[in-house]
Amino acid sequence: MKIVLIGEGGHSKVIKDMIDIADGFELIGYLDDKYDTTIVKNHLFYAPFSTAFHLMERFMDIKFIVAIGNNHNRKKIVDELNIPDSFYVTLIHPSSIISPSAKIGVGTVVMPSTVINADAKIGRHSIINTASVIEHDNEIGDFVHISPHATLTGSVKVDEGAHIGAGAILIPNVKIGQWTVIGAGATVINEIPPNSLAVGTPAILKKKIGIEGV
Repeated sequence: MKIVLIGEGGHSKVIKDMIDIADGFELIGYLDDKYDTTIVKNHLFYAPFSTAFHLMERFMDIKFIVAIGNNHNRKKIVDELNIPDSFYVTLIHPSSIISPSAKIGVGTVVMPSTVINADAKIGRHSIINTASVIEHDNEIGDFVHISPHATLTGSVKVDEGAHIGAGAILIPNVKIGQWTVIGAGATVINEIPPNSLAVGTPAILKKKIGIEGV
C-alpha cells in the first residue's frame, strides 16, 4: 500500500517512523503547500496539496494520512481536500494494545505503547499519542488529540477537536466539550464545556477559547 503524508512537519516525522516499520506500507511522498511544484528527493516526492487528486487517479492503492498535529488545521485540510474516506488509512503502531471490540476511525494514528480497551470508540483523523490509555467504553470524537501519557478512565466522552494534554487524568464518566483544551498534568473530575481551557488538579475552567484555540 502506497502512503502519502499530508503535511511535512514534526508530527509527520513520527508517522514516517511508524510507516517504515509497518508491514505492507510504503511511504512515497509528502503533500504540503510550502511546495509550489513537485520535486523529488531521496526517492520521495514533495508536492502541493492539490496533487492529491492526480495521485488518486494514478495509483489504485494510494492512501493518505493527514500528518498535522494541530486539530484545527487537520480538520481544515480534511474539509478543504474533501477526499473520500476510502482513500484514508488508519495507522496503528505494533507496540500498542488494542481491544478486539474497540473501533478506530479512518485517518486516525495510534502511537507506540498506547492501550485502547474494550468497546472504546475513536473517531476520524484523531491522534492517540504515545503511551496514552483509553479505557473501556470511551467515546473519542473526530479530530481529537490525546497527548502522551494521558489516562482516560472508563466511559469518558471527548467531543470533536478537543486536545487532552500530556499526562492528564480524566476520571470515569466525565465529558469534555468540543474544541476544548485540557492542560498538561490536569486531573479532570467534572464536565468541561465546549471551547474552554481547563488546567490544574482538580481541573478548573480558566477561560473560554475561540475557534482557533485562543
